[in-house]
Amino acid sequence: MNTTELESDACYLALKAHDARFDGSFFTAVTSTGIYCRPVCRVKTPRRENCRFFRHAAQAEAAGFRPCLRCRPELAPRAASWTTQDASRILALQAARLIDEPDAWPDAAEGEAPGAARIAQRLGVSDRHLRRIFEANFGVSPLQYLQTRRLLAAKQLIADTHLPMAQVALASGFASVRRFNAAFMEHYGLNPSTLRRAGENQAAGKGQAVDVRIGYRPPYDHAAMLGFFGRRALRGVETPIADAQAYARTLRVTHAGAQHTGWLRVELDEARQQALLQVSESLAGVLPIVISRVRAMLDLDAEPMAINAALHASFPQGDGIRVPGTVDGFELAVRAVLGQQITVAAARTLGSRLVEALGEPIETPIEGLNRLFPSPESLAKADPDLLGQMGIVRQRQAALQALAREACEGRLRLHPGADVPSTLVALQALPGIGDWTAQYIAMRALRWPDAFPSGDVALQKALGVSGARAAAQASQAWQPWRSYAVLRAWHTPPAAPSKPGDAQVQAAVIS
Repeated sequence: MNTTELESDACYLALKAHDARFDGSFFTAVTSTGIYCRPVCRVKTPRRENCRFFRHAAQAEAAGFRPCLRCRPELAPRAASWTTQDASRILALQAARLIDEPDAWPDAAEGEAPGAARIAQRLGVSDRHLRRIFEANFGVSPLQYLQTRRLLAAKQLIADTHLPMAQVALASGFASVRRFNAAFMEHYGLNPSTLRRAGENQAAGKGQAVDVRIGYRPPYDHAAMLGFFGRRALRGVETPIADAQAYARTLRVTHAGAQHTGWLRVELDEARQQALLQVSESLAGVLPIVISRVRAMLDLDAEPMAINAALHASFPQGDGIRVPGTVDGFELAVRAVLGQQITVAAARTLGSRLVEALGEPIETPIEGLNRLFPSPESLAKADPDLLGQMGIVRQRQAALQALAREACEGRLRLHPGADVPSTLVALQALPGIGDWTAQYIAMRALRWPDAFPSGDVALQKALGVSGARAAAQASQAWQPWRSYAVLRAWHTPPAAPSKPGDAQVQAAVIS
């Protein structure tokens, strides 16, 4: 199933139904046209004998097929199931995640992408072993997988933005325009400028912002996600836009030795199963990184069918609930420390004071957005007396400044793709950070689907148990999706267990 073409009958049924639940889970290549599409493509369904089905876009491209210009495979949510217990597949998935996440390589030179040797070194295996297990699980080499990711990222920038081609090439990971043009011609059979002209009406006239679209798989509980961010919004940094099912915030991206600052606005379009993302022109050069962070923040790549198969019986009302992420792992860690043993409202107050005192001013066209979240450098150098005046107690001051120093030195990287076990150990080695905080950071910043802050009192209350040990025991049936169980418990109205033997799910809504 993972290395070659997929079981055809089930895929063809999903294709005929244009079923959005399978978007990004497989791609259909049509032998009569040489093009591959998403399952949601609205072109006339091809004849069964002309279809080949692949799990990954890279497999379809390696077989000689080109991406559809109508359904645009680059908009599809990513597919990376964590249900397996096979060690080699988990390693291959970790390698793919390192390829997918630009934040995994913040010190890379502009236009430089990680090779298989660097990825293997990061994972602690040999280059040869990595290539073998990657090809066994994905059906393509790491280089082919990376090339497809870069080309699809470039294709999205060409179609949706007015960025110059040189900037598109660098932003999508190519070292030069010449290499970019050659790869585009070789894989897609057309010049990038030709594709730009075909979509010039979409890319023209964007003014001070860049607009892109990102797909997701239904069901998706928009109200729960936006409500979660809205209740935690820090003054100056973020703001919910209730009448438009939207959210906006400021952002700092440090990449290739340069710092980019700006703002983003994201709106959820339920009818199209898309997130509509608007990004300030100042962030255009790191747009693929911003897109990746927004995917993580809104959990757009979740696979609801796999998750619901494990959780629906215990949480029947939570099928559309996702795990909120973050666009900045350091920021999330700081907010997690501030939120220890206090209410959401109190944590928001402390966070807003921190932003007002240490956050860098920034101009945006969105009312209420006027500051960046404090950088690790500013927090590491902050006067403890100033932090005390904000109401931050000494124990948390020590935790925050130790966290900031580790981030400044590059010893602690909080992003999807980071090694979870070693990062949990590193976090808990810092003063004032225990298991609850580390698990919460793993859940939201590292995007680990099986994180479980068993010491969370609200979670214990929601599960109807007493103590961390009882909560952990009750959670065993929900592996490897316990992060999602946590969010469902927090959001599900109080109710009797759905059936005898369920872990006494008496969930409470978290304010």
